[in-house]
Amino acid sequence: MQTTTPSGAATPLLRHVVLFTFGDNAAPADVERIRAAFCRLPSAITTIVDFEWGLNNSPEQINHGFTYCFLLTFGSEQDRNDYLVHPAHQAFVAGLQPHLAKALVVDYWAARS
Repeated sequence: MQTTTPSGAATPLLRHVVLFTFGDNAAPADVERIRAAFCRLPSAITTIVDFEWGLNNSPEQINHGFTYCFLLTFGSEQDRNDYLVHPAHQAFVAGLQPHLAKALVVDYWAARS
């Protein structure tokens, strides 16, 4: 998703990529509960412009154990920062922690060539 300004120019969007590996103690029901909770965040946090998620299916086998990918889009760094401290996000993180083995987060301004 990319928005445009009134002049038709593309507005840069901030992408927030989140990758998870769940611990051995995470039952499939725990993982599904966490996934569903993450998917509810866009309805609770208005600064999220767009959201998608998926389960790794790369044949390259270089995911280093990361299985789930979540991609959130924000219009500004302030919007992203507000998301990080939002009570709904903080509650999500607290529920995630006991089941998480590893997380990787990358933020970038989307660029098109």
